Amino acid sequence: MPLADKIRPTELDQVYGQSHILGEGKPLKNIIQRGNIPNMIFYGPSGVGKTTVANIIAQKSNMELYKLNGTSASTADIKEIIASRFTLSASNGILLYLDEIQYLNKKQQQSLLEYIENGDITLIASTTENPYFYIYNAILSRCTVFEFKSLTPEEIIPAVKRGFQLAGEEAEIKLDIEDGVCEHIAKGCGGDVRKSLNTVELCVLSANDGKITLELAKELTQRSNMRYDKDGDQHYDLLSAFQKSIRGSDENAALHYMARLLEAGDLPSVCRRLLVTAAEDIGLAYPNGIVVAKACVDTALQLGLPEASIPLSEAVILLATSPKSNSAVIARDKAFEDVQKGITGDFPRHLQNKHYDGEGNAVKGQHYLYPHNFPNHYVEQQYLPDELKDRVYYTFGDNKLERAAKEYREKIKNQF
Repeated sequence: MPLADKIRPTELDQVYGQSHILGEGKPLKNIIQRGNIPNMIFYGPSGVGKTTVANIIAQKSNMELYKLNGTSASTADIKEIIASRFTLSASNGILLYLDEIQYLNKKQQQSLLEYIENGDITLIASTTENPYFYIYNAILSRCTVFEFKSLTPEEIIPAVKRGFQLAGEEAEIKLDIEDGVCEHIAKGCGGDVRKSLNTVELCVLSANDGKITLELAKELTQRSNMRYDKDGDQHYDLLSAFQKSIRGSDENAALHYMARLLEAGDLPSVCRRLLVTAAEDIGLAYPNGIVVAKACVDTALQLGLPEASIPLSEAVILLATSPKSNSAVIARDKAFEDVQKGITGDFPRHLQNKHYDGEGNAVKGQHYLYPHNFPNHYVEQQYLPDELKDRVYYTFGDNKLERAAKEYREKIKNQF
């Protein structure tokens, strides 16, 4: 049995962290103590106590506990649990703990609806993904969502110390733990108690004569905080923080998030997000920003990691310290809004690609004015369809380049 399971808490007061829902007087603790368990969804990252709390609820409620994992559960498994609700063992009710519920398809989730609604089955589902995106509304509307958060290093240290104590006792050796080992493991495992305890177990198994050095702890926790599911919430949160830091002109934060992405080996996401940011957030305030970013991205993709981090760092710093403008994005949104609403209209006659006037045309001739034949290569004429002729999508941004462009536009228009 893994060390994490051996020291799994059996009482709420033993659960590490989650004081926002399990502290004295907090909602989840009150619900568990009163014993009237509703359908619930536990949402949060791995290794923060979701399964532990579900086990404690099952023990205190005296209900028959069934466990399923969404990655492997079949419809037949669900039907078998439903059929057991009239057996003697389930006389106090059934508590179904459904881990990773987001992996069940819609039909499988819906098969539970009738039974959780009438109380035959009490559902506690857990997910590492945002339930409002990954769980069907019919299930979601019948459940109360509780969010479990990553633990702080201070909250994990007691678990690490307890893990070393138990592991030493089982191995029948006296452990000599160097100063800073527990703190380093607690800090280096990304708020995941299970991962921390797995590291403790590895330290004990690989130690010489029971001596746990800081160097050994660093080697075994290396990169553990950088791993994440590239299809999960943490991935998109990290990318969001990366782009928002550049947008907010904080090059230090942007470099930090880039380093976390690259440590996880996610070079493509960094490259793509840099190009998006250059267009979306720097835009016309510094149009060459996207040119430089593209050159840095191309260089990074040719170099590969770890050298790719050099040109990417240059791009991050350049974009973060550049002036910002989203004027092109705003203009785009306004134009798309009209098109999506069906506000289009016919092309002005002088812009059409026509060289023949039919008998039905009231005005003969195209009458297009060629701008290059006029001073400053500009001439007043209508380009938008009639019903949109006064529409303004783009507003010049308040930065050096766009102010200069605005001044030039006003100058050439004033000649008429």
